[in-house]
Amino acid sequence: MVNWYGCQYVIAFSKFVVSFLRPNLKHIFILLCCMACPGLLYSQDIVSISPSFKQHIFSHAEIESLVDPAGNLTFEQVSSSNFSKKFKVSAVSTPLVKANAVGWFRIKIAHAAKLSDNKFLLEFFDQTIDDITAYIPEGKGYRVVQLGDKYNFGSRELKHKNFEILLNGEPDATGFFYFRIHSTQNANVIIVLRSVNWFFEYALTEYFTFGIFYGMILIFSFYNLVMFIYLRRLQYFYYVLYILSIGWYEMCVDGIAYQYLWPNSPEFNQNAYALALCCISVFALLFTQKLLHVKVKAPKLNLIINIIILLRLIAFVCFYLFWPSFLRYKFIEAIPLILAFSTGLYIYVKGYRPARYFVIGYAVVFMGFLLKFMVMLGLVKLNHWGIVSYYSLSFCFIVEMFFLSLSIGDSLRLLKRKKEDAQLKIIKQLRINEQLKDNLNKKLELKVLERSREIVEQSTIITQQNSQLREMNELLLQQSDEISRINNLLEVDNAELKQVVERITRDRVMSAEVEFSEFNKIYPDKESCFKFLAELKWNKGYECKKCGEKDWVKGAAPFSRRCLSCSYSESVMIGTIFENTRIPIDKAFYMVFLVYSTKGKISSHRLSEILQIRQNTCWQFGAKIKTLMNHREKDLISVGNEGWSKLILVDDKLKKKQP
Repeated sequence: MVNWYGCQYVIAFSKFVVSFLRPNLKHIFILLCCMACPGLLYSQDIVSISPSFKQHIFSHAEIESLVDPAGNLTFEQVSSSNFSKKFKVSAVSTPLVKANAVGWFRIKIAHAAKLSDNKFLLEFFDQTIDDITAYIPEGKGYRVVQLGDKYNFGSRELKHKNFEILLNGEPDATGFFYFRIHSTQNANVIIVLRSVNWFFEYALTEYFTFGIFYGMILIFSFYNLVMFIYLRRLQYFYYVLYILSIGWYEMCVDGIAYQYLWPNSPEFNQNAYALALCCISVFALLFTQKLLHVKVKAPKLNLIINIIILLRLIAFVCFYLFWPSFLRYKFIEAIPLILAFSTGLYIYVKGYRPARYFVIGYAVVFMGFLLKFMVMLGLVKLNHWGIVSYYSLSFCFIVEMFFLSLSIGDSLRLLKRKKEDAQLKIIKQLRINEQLKDNLNKKLELKVLERSREIVEQSTIITQQNSQLREMNELLLQQSDEISRINNLLEVDNAELKQVVERITRDRVMSAEVEFSEFNKIYPDKESCFKFLAELKWNKGYECKKCGEKDWVKGAAPFSRRCLSCSYSESVMIGTIFENTRIPIDKAFYMVFLVYSTKGKISSHRLSEILQIRQNTCWQFGAKIKTLMNHREKDLISVGNEGWSKLILVDDKLKKKQP
């Protein structure tokens, strides 16, 4: 609407200035002044309501705005005449409130009294606005309405995804409608005036369209989930998660999620879209990896994709926990989108044909994001493009799902074609194998016939040889019986001969001085020595030295005996000349034998040389043996060759006399 007071001011100022300019510059200066001061030439337009009125979207001169940098202006201040001049006509079709800023807006609506029976409402189209305080003229005052997604959904006057304000019985005059708007992210101030009848018609159509859109997402998801269960291919599972993430994001942006899923959780609703965007990025890249076989066809790109997925998840967690304001920077999703698009293009150039639909699908989504970015920069006007610009990303997602489904189908066709080619090759190879088998069977039949004839001839010969072998076997059996009888006789003779040889050897050893190696044949180890000591010590029976009990069991040490009554365990060495000696038992045996056989005349030096034991040890043990020989001199006169064994057992009295 033309502001005549502004025009007069511009003309008066121009006349004053051009009086000092040359004539050919006067008109140019006046034109420049008009172009430089458009705000003085126009005032706020008033929206009029007619009988056929359905809806009107406020834009440009129909909206005036005032920036509140500190956010502390009150309605009384803003509605005063002093602040009225500070409101500026919107230079764009859709005003924008920047993140964490506060803006005041006002509009004018004129309607006649005859239309007072009709019901109208104001609608804010951006569902992400946190706080809207509306001041609606009623009578001589204003009605205050609080709206925004920071309030529970149930507090809204109309249970709709957008913010609506019912206009109830406004006066016939023209009044200002004031709106204080604050949001933590950039918010588009799209104000729409609608009749209630048209609103219900429009809302039903819109929700029906949403039902079709989300129904398509569910159908796509269910179909691919069935394919995943049937084929067990991860690309279907990631595609299902990707589609559901898109549906989640669209529900957050459209306000459907806040209305139906978490109406009492405004805090979560503030950042729910960010989680959905993160899921879209992650599952899109995972789906790209599996569908295009990036790990095999482009290992370096696969590594880059894994790094981007990890960084995206880390970024989301850090932003959500520490810097929530960073979640509103949605352009970060361009990185995974460009990476997926570039990967598809690279794989397609490498010759994988199913990637062409993948590239087309992501190109469409890229165009949708580009259009949204242009809207954010103000290059595209929401009011001019309407539904196309506002729901452009949703349309692009639908087209992308269509092309991605074509890409999956193309990959299946390619897989099926490869499978059919492989089956044809298998069938061809089976036919070749069948021919080879037939040829081989024929050759085998000929060889079998030849071999059968040979076998028949050889069987005749074998039959003759078998009869000869039976005769020889009978003869061998007779000889075997004779040999067995002779062997039995030889075994008896050998046993007798062995006993005689052992007795002769023992007698020879005990009757003369022999080498240690020859003596060791009789007592080769500790076990044989201990066995001899046990037989010699308890040849008349066991009797416990502690309690006199005669019943015993085996002790822990070899050949030791433990009393059943007092549990006293007696070693086989106790009560013998070998008790407490540190000389190996077999060498101690031989030393007793040498001292006895030489009648004590062998020196300790000679014993040390023979047994490889220290001379002092040989002297001490030799003295012990000689003392025992002197004590039993009478008993050793008539004992024969076994006399050295009489020196082994020692009684307690003799122990005290020994050195």
